[in-house]
Amino acid sequence: MSVSVRKSSRAPGPAAGTAPRRRPSPGAVAAAGVAVAALLVPLLLPETQVSVYVLLVLAATVVVGLSMLMGYAGQVSLGQASFTMIGGYTAALTATHGLPTGLGLLLAPLAAAAAAALVGVPLLRLRGHQLAFATLAIQLILLSLVGRQEWTGGDIGLQGIPRLRVAGYEFAGEVSYAYLALGALGLAVLITRHIVASRPGRGLRALATSEVAAASSGVPVAAYKQAVFALSAGFAGLAGGVYAFYIGYVAPGSFPVLLSFEYVVMVVVGGAGTIWGALAGATAITLLLQLLNDIGTREGMPASAPTVLSYAVYGLLLVLVVLFLPRGLVPSATGWWERRTAGKPMEG
Repeated sequence: MSVSVRKSSRAPGPAAGTAPRRRPSPGAVAAAGVAVAALLVPLLLPETQVSVYVLLVLAATVVVGLSMLMGYAGQVSLGQASFTMIGGYTAALTATHGLPTGLGLLLAPLAAAAAAALVGVPLLRLRGHQLAFATLAIQLILLSLVGRQEWTGGDIGLQGIPRLRVAGYEFAGEVSYAYLALGALGLAVLITRHIVASRPGRGLRALATSEVAAASSGVPVAAYKQAVFALSAGFAGLAGGVYAFYIGYVAPGSFPVLLSFEYVVMVVVGGAGTIWGALAGATAITLLLQLLNDIGTREGMPASAPTVLSYAVYGLLLVLVVLFLPRGLVPSATGWWERRTAGKPMEG
């Protein structure tokens, strides 16, 4: 009896044990490029411009948390600068009373998050513009209280804050604080990415879509809102702590109400609920404000010119973004690119 052997018609595949190589995604390539650029910029900028870079990165740290609060929990805070102030004063008071400066930087985000968790119990029962005005009122009250207390330095503030020392290293130069601010931003981004990709993150995405539907699906809406509110405040407190050690001085005037509006504008312009939107919005608004400040402080301009120009640009930007880019710069650009690539015929 003969046995016929059928030859397989399948093309020979790769050898066993070898896996096809995966090309890095465009997002990963972009993230790596931005990270490299962020590390190189402090070394390439003139020393006089590094301070703008530090303030930009600190603003981005705050806006990452606020973007998550607005994009996922659906809550608008017009008092985010109050948590930055809590973090700044916590770090300053710790350092000026002889305690380790590293401890002050550690306590800054914890104090801000604890304060947000405390005031969030009654505040987060409000919605929409009521919550926004309530958070604004919290900042106004806090500014008034801090300006009247002797232990906070009153309206003059706290001066002579010592330089930050961690493990024997003293942060003394502009570049060192630039990398410290980058470290704070990197920590905020990593925590946010981890939360968004986790199981609570899926609950937050459901909460952003429909609060009623999320609650009916078993998502603890109140607890999630409280947690995101406290976490965003913790990011703001961390930025405030770095700011206190960088400037060496904190006062109520360092954290005006306009700063809270600035953070909200950054989120709206960049795109709420996205890390890239927070980074893009913080970069665009900080550089724009720097340009307006240069124009407003030129010879012949009135003393109120920088503030007036800032308010005018905030209003104009919000109108333009709401009319033409309601999702913000980054989500709109991403959607345009996806539509463009989807319309191209497949090659090969």
